Amino acid sequence: MEGNFYNITEKIRKQLQEDQFVNTVTYGDIFQVDLSKQTIFPLSHFQVVSATMQQNVWNFNISLLVMDILDKPKEYRESDDKSIFRGNNNEQDVWNTQLAVANRLLELLYRGDLYVDKFQLDGQPICEPFTDRFENELAGWEVSFNVLIPNDMTICVV
Repeated sequence: MEGNFYNITEKIRKQLQEDQFVNTVTYGDIFQVDLSKQTIFPLSHFQVVSATMQQNVWNFNISLLVMDILDKPKEYRESDDKSIFRGNNNEQDVWNTQLAVANRLLELLYRGDLYVDKFQLDGQPICEPFTDRFENELAGWEVSFNVLIPNDMTICVV
């Protein structure tokens, strides 16, 4: 049986899997994902936090984590001013690429193909960077946003 929940989760999963900076897309409880496997990164993980029926539309609140492994050299290396500013690891590179993953998805919901398909961004997404939140040394973004989709439920008796 098709439904609003399946529709929104499948659209988001498919879009994230098509991104060049994503190896794996997962859904649900992040602690059920085997984060010790390095081959799954960069990883995009999402879940529906809540769904609010607003007459002819559903408003889904989505939490998205986009992340990758930090590459921290064992010894500090001296180099030019740019690398001193960016640090002795790839943290800013991870933040840059993973924010681009989130941005692409949000733009498609705001004015792209997903918007045309009636999966539409509602309000202003909030993006918060993180580092070392999980057992691996990871960095990325937690993104919270709302998506409106049509309520296709009929009141007719089948």
